[in-house]
Amino acid sequence: MTQRPRILFLSQCLPYPPNSGVTNRTYHILEQLGAEFDVTLLAYSRRGHQPDEDSREEARRMLARVVNRVGAAASIPGEWSTIRRGFDHLRATVSGRPYTFFEYDSGRFRTELGHLVRGAAFDLIHLDSIDLYRWLKELPRVPTTCTHHSVESLLLRLQAQRVRSRVLARYVMYQADLLERVEQRLCPRFSLNLMMSQADAARLRALAPSANTVVVPNGVDTAHFKPMPEARAVPGRIVFVGGTAMFPNRDALEYLLRDIWPSICRAQPQASLHVIGSSPAADRARFGSEPCVTVLGLVPDIRPHLAQASCCVVPLRVGGGTRLKILDAWGMGKAVVSTSIGCEGLDAVDDKNILVRDEAGAFADAVVHVLANSELRARLGMNARNTAETHYDWTVVGQGLRREYWRIMNAGRSLPAQLV
Repeated sequence: MTQRPRILFLSQCLPYPPNSGVTNRTYHILEQLGAEFDVTLLAYSRRGHQPDEDSREEARRMLARVVNRVGAAASIPGEWSTIRRGFDHLRATVSGRPYTFFEYDSGRFRTELGHLVRGAAFDLIHLDSIDLYRWLKELPRVPTTCTHHSVESLLLRLQAQRVRSRVLARYVMYQADLLERVEQRLCPRFSLNLMMSQADAARLRALAPSANTVVVPNGVDTAHFKPMPEARAVPGRIVFVGGTAMFPNRDALEYLLRDIWPSICRAQPQASLHVIGSSPAADRARFGSEPCVTVLGLVPDIRPHLAQASCCVVPLRVGGGTRLKILDAWGMGKAVVSTSIGCEGLDAVDDKNILVRDEAGAFADAVVHVLANSELRARLGMNARNTAETHYDWTVVGQGLRREYWRIMNAGRSLPAQLV
């Protein structure tokens, strides 16, 4: 029996449970790669995902069902120590390196990586974020790919525009400059840069014209996220999905409640907003104090909550990549109202499978129209479900990714010396 090619997959998060954007994508990408390759996963455990040793072991046990080997996960020191986090920012400022270079500095990760590299001959390295570039010098010279969940330097620039503090905005812009230099230097040297959308691929090539890119979009398990006709939608129920610890989601929710929600409530007195996703206690209290707003936090299964939605909203003003929250809603056949940034990169056609509005008043009017018009809800939902099945089911996404990886490995391209 021919031995299957071996992939070493380095991830910035241990992707179980797959209940956030990055963990959801990473889990399903691992599952799809495992269909044809022997995959070894080495990842960081995140405090918000696996807060203790029992949860880390549970994640490793579940991930071992989809990959061949799961290395011992390392924690991120700065997530557990304010002093270490401040020290990492200081080192970044003094050294002229991006903050993430120091954020992911871990002796445990280094030890486990060395053990894995010495113990197996890998045919391809999958770097699941440019943030992990510090480890390139310790990897074997085999074809290496990098996933860009967004063009990170551009995302930082967008965030800087929304930060109220001038000092913090300048620091974020400084970090964007540092990271852009890394992207310009390394992305042309990767065998392949995996992008979430054609828009992000074009942005990366604008920064690094010779970078080899391919679009491997986010996806949805359409057998899991499917219409639930037995669960009737609640009249006036609106759902927002997104943990507010992430700046784009927090900014979107603040924008929704400040500039959009009052108009919706005036036009639809029965309207209610449910907010789903992990949030700090202060955010839960603040947002939950708004009229007719319920902050549910992290829920075991978002499907019953999506099933109750008459409308899902994505009022993002900052972002990159593509939104799994839209794909999940589409999979369940739900009407969605989004900003252009919110649905960027997806096969979104206004008034066919989504309503796209960028001005606050127009956004509110679109939501009100969806709540009041059952025929519109049904049409948007039916077309959304068809889009999810045709273009974004994980099996479709996985086939494209595996095809690219076979092409790279069959070509026998080695990692350029300049990369290390």
